[in-house]
Amino acid sequence: MRHLTPETVGRPLARYSHAVEVEAGSRLLFLSGQLAVAKDGSVPEGVAAQAELIFRNCLEILAAAGMTARDLVRVSTFLTRAEDLKPYMAVRDRYVADPPPASTLLLIQGFSRPEFKIEVEMVAAKG
Repeated sequence: MRHLTPETVGRPLARYSHAVEVEAGSRLLFLSGQLAVAKDGSVPEGVAAQAELIFRNCLEILAAAGMTARDLVRVSTFLTRAEDLKPYMAVRDRYVADPPPASTLLLIQGFSRPEFKIEVEMVAAKG
């Protein structure tokens, strides 16, 4: 896997790579959009608590495929409020490895249920 952040373009606005190249023959893992649903079905309040649960759950899914955060190629995040960017990024930055994956973050109007404040999709690859 090769992370690209060329000096000929503007620096990333946060901790992410502009691109990640995956070698031919690598195993790819596509994680569905993960919402903050605990094993018992509960949903924590607040974006930081939801992000924490989502990233812990994603690490469990990666582990089930024999992968870790170091295998992340892309993280896509959907938030409903701009004021949640800082608490989300604090959690995210604790979980992503160096060099960081490619990333997209979007503000959207809402989710399927009002208690959800964040959703995260991931793509991982292992050679």
